[in-house]
Amino acid sequence: MYLACLKKSYWCSAVLGALAVVIRQTNIVWMLFVACTGVINITLVRTRDNVEENNIDTAIRKTNRSTSNDNVTSNSNLRRRKFSNALGTDKQAMPSASLFSANHSSGLLDEVEVILLALWHRKWELLVSFSPFLMVFVSFLAFVHWNGSVVLGAKEAHTVSPHFAQIMYFGLVSALAVAPLHCSIGQIVDLFQSFWKRRPISFFQVLIAVIAGFFSVHSYSIAHPYLIADNRHYPFYLWRKVINAHWSMKYLLVPLYVYSWFSILSTLGKVQRKIWILAFFLATAAVLVPAPLIEFRYYTIPLYFMILHSHINDYQSWLLMGLMYLALNVFTMTIFLFQPFHWDHEPGIQRFIW
Repeated sequence: MYLACLKKSYWCSAVLGALAVVIRQTNIVWMLFVACTGVINITLVRTRDNVEENNIDTAIRKTNRSTSNDNVTSNSNLRRRKFSNALGTDKQAMPSASLFSANHSSGLLDEVEVILLALWHRKWELLVSFSPFLMVFVSFLAFVHWNGSVVLGAKEAHTVSPHFAQIMYFGLVSALAVAPLHCSIGQIVDLFQSFWKRRPISFFQVLIAVIAGFFSVHSYSIAHPYLIADNRHYPFYLWRKVINAHWSMKYLLVPLYVYSWFSILSTLGKVQRKIWILAFFLATAAVLVPAPLIEFRYYTIPLYFMILHSHINDYQSWLLMGLMYLALNVFTMTIFLFQPFHWDHEPGIQRFIW
């Protein structure tokens, strides 16, 4: 779905998005995120190209003022053709995703302003291009109205609840999943140096994040009945042995949550536009915050997006992550295959799995 949208195959992307929504209803959020990515790609990149072309035209006029009119015309046309050919070649050579890694000197508000202006001036063109996503979204709204809820099945066990601590958990789990990148001494030093260069604004941002973290775990940390009753999954033991081991533990973990998110945002900020990062964070929050149950499978899609755009280029990090995942999966499958157990209140064999 994401790749199809980056390649501007919007019908194909929307069809794949519809299939994703059929499999899991909250995937509607990720379909909208993919559509937003397509809009960002079209508006910001084309605006940048227009600016570059205008700048080249201006430079050509200034350079050739002293030449004859005939030479000016011929040179201008020739340089314009060269620029157009070079621009077309670059667009074909580079994948759409790499276009996001253009210069990041513009601020978030500047990017929002450019996108809004582009949306207004090209509203009909964009409406036609992204109409497949709109049709899927309208169909989803009709389904929610007919079903009375987003959830299929046990609706009473999956009611929407403000679980802001969930976004904190995701940050730490994701940083640990990419530990060679986010938990290295080099990353810690780089993050501290960037904070020090941007002081006091960066310190104010950290303070706000820490306060929000404490508020989230204190007022919006939910222990779902399934979480505390089902000992076949990792979250059960993480909740009992770590988060709920002592009343102070959930507060002591807040600095780790904050560091994890700052490290993730800093890494994405090296290759992504600010508006893309904001869209990614909002999509992640839209999926995780309403979910009262802590489940690692909820983290899968945002984790994939995060890793995909972290641009990890060194083989050592990939090797360490591969060995880490291999060891964890071997351990999990060993427990699943060779350590079955029984529940007193329910007949049959129980097995541990994620």
